[in-house]
Amino acid sequence: MLRRSTRRTGRFEYRAALPGDINPENVEATLDSGVLTVKVPKAETTKPHRIEITSER
Repeated sequence: MLRRSTRRTGRFEYRAALPGDINPENVEATLDSGVLTVKVPKAETTKPHRIEITSER
């Protein structure tokens, strides 16, 4: 029995659909030891925020 293992080298292209509520100006991608890491931050308008509620008593 003959087994072969292939490994792609060179250029490749991968596409993924992203949600519409992202900030495309701040997307970061790094490639380290063959691992691609993509950071896609949410747009400022969609991030949750806290509102302080005060009592006037």
